[in-house]
Amino acid sequence: MHTYHAQLYYDASCGFCRKEIEHLRPRLTPQVKLIDISAKDFKPPQGYSLEDLLTRIHFFDGQTMQIGFHATLAYWRIAGLKKTVAVLSVPGLRHMGTLSYNLWARWRRRHSSNCQIN
Repeated sequence: MHTYHAQLYYDASCGFCRKEIEHLRPRLTPQVKLIDISAKDFKPPQGYSLEDLLTRIHFFDGQTMQIGFHATLAYWRIAGLKKTVAVLSVPGLRHMGTLSYNLWARWRRRHSSNCQIN
């Protein structure tokens, strides 16, 4: 039996991203390794570029890389936000959440690699 270690790749240079992760940090650790992709010594995992990781959040659950809104739901579940995840996982809402996340992610990358949303 393998022991898997979850990893959340997030951009600490983005004020919005940093605030969310800092808020959830006590609930995520020690189950999840939090990896700041804006750190000078950061190296992307094999098969992914820094641009991929900067464009949408990535969460490795120990077996599969989750990306974007699906990644958010996965780490929110671990953080104990099970009711929120259950509601947002309803097919229509999940689709809207994915669309909304992708629009926001595209806007963020177009306007700044160092998101200043605080």
